[in-house]
Amino acid sequence: MTTDNEASMTAFLSRSVLLMLLIPLVAACTPTVQVAAPKDPITINLNVKIQHEILVKVDREIDTLLQENSDLF
Repeated sequence: MTTDNEASMTAFLSRSVLLMLLIPLVAACTPTVQVAAPKDPITINLNVKIQHEILVKVDREIDTLLQENSDLF
């Protein structure tokens, strides 16, 4: 026959062993985040067409021509 003291000690030891086995298992499942620099350099393409400036100039020239030659239309 086992006494209550022996039963509680056995339960404590079995929980301790279970806990010691579960801690590494849980620690192995934690996600990791790695930050690394890219191997290739970052390039920025600045070849941009600025077409709206030319259109504004052409529109202004057309407006002045129409004002000067209002008898065309």
